[in-house]
Order: sequence, then C-alpha cells, then structure tokens
Amino acid sequence: MGQTNLILAVDTSSRIGSAVLARGDKMLGERAFSAPLKHSAEIFPAICELLSRFEMKPDQIEQVYISGGPGSFTGLRIAVTLAKTMHLATGVKIVSVDTLDVVAANVINLTDSDSWRGRPALEAGVQTDMHVLIDRGRDGLDIQGRDALATADYERVATIVDAKRGQFFVAVYELVSTESEQPPCAGTWRKILPDCVMRPEQFVNEFAGRDKDNWLLGDGLVYYKDKFHARGVRFFEQNYWSPRAG
Repeated sequence: MGQTNLILAVDTSSRIGSAVLARGDKMLGERAFSAPLKHSAEIFPAICELLSRFEMKPDQIEQVYISGGPGSFTGLRIAVTLAKTMHLATGVKIVSVDTLDVVAANVINLTDSDSWRGRPALEAGVQTDMHVLIDRGRDGLDIQGRDALATADYERVATIVDAKRGQFFVAVYELVSTESEQPPCAGTWRKILPDCVMRPEQFVNEFAGRDKDNWLLGDGLVYYKDKFHARGVRFFEQNYWSPRAG
C-alpha cells in the first residue's frame, strides 16, 4: 500500500464506535466515540475532528474502510451509508472488512511472526485508559502492563458476537508455528473456524477442554460471559472485546 494513500477507517458494528485517519500503513490518529451506541451522533464530528487535526480535507481521502459485519444491523447501515455517500461525492474506494477478523486483530496481530517481538500493546500516540490487559476469569490471574499481550502464552483465539435468540457469531483463530520460528509467540495465525452461528454449549462441546486453551473476546461476552465458562476457556480483559477502527 502506498505511503501517499489517505485512508479513513470507521467501525460502527459494535456498541463502541471509532474512526481512524491513516496515511498508507501508518495510522495518524484514532478517535473513539464518547459512549456506547453514539454512532449516528458522533461519526461525522469524529471524522471532522481528525481531518482538522491533520489539516486534511474530505476529497483527499482515497479509501474508506468499514466493518462489514456480522454485527449491529443499524450500526452497519450507518457505516455503509457513509461510505456510499463518500464514494458518490468523491469516488473514494470502499473496502469492507470482516468484523470478527477486526475483533481478533485486537490481540492476534501483536504476536504475528513479523511484528510480535517487543511490540507495545498499541501503536505510539494512541490514547487509551486500558491497564489490565488479560483476565483469566475464575483462575484469578491477571497480567498487567502495556506489553502483556506480547508476552502472554495463547495460541487459540475465539471472537464472540451476539446474534440474538441465544446464538452467537463465532470465529476461531489458531497460531501455527514452524520449526524455524522462535518462541514464545512466533508463527502464523490461521482462521480454523470461519464465521458461523453457534450456541454457547456448541462452542464449549467442540473446543473446551481440548489440547489448547481458548481465549475469548468480543461484545457477545458483555452480557453472556458466564455461558462460556468451562475448563480450558479463558477471557481477554473487556477493553479488548470491541472492534476498533485502528
């Protein structure tokens, strides 16, 4: 991706929305909405604030990235409407990204074989109030510090998003190592379970108590975390559950 490309990314698929301005593969700034379900009220002010901060204009944006779902139907419509309007006005290219992949990227991109070594939890300049990064649930073991994810030992990650009526959108990712790669977290992440709809008991029966612990995140856990408690199931701290435009 060229370094001259100005990119806008927005995420309105979940309870917490956010927007990002980037140039090529370098993130310039991120703005999270002030409270849950503020998408329609804050998406345009957030974009305007980012453009003003970096002295950019809307017609300079060449690509707009949106979360394409699964997720909140109303939230997804807001992002799609924004992207289509921008395309009609300026010809901007629209890129739709799988929401479950976006949620997983909160944690698995930190241990990618090309970037895990010594990388902090967030890119420099991104403001956050997170301090407890991993919650091991009933085990009572918390790992604290900005580099906790980079040193944590987890090889399977599952994203959980509420699909209503007792069902959840689920995807599972696994770290596959090779002999040439060094521990503790080197390897390639593969999506071993594509997006599907499952009930908690189905997930537990299929994945819990097997060879690897399952580390869960996603807004589907906000009200239903207890339904996934089982041997071999762990939970990332809640600050990592929501998808981020970053």
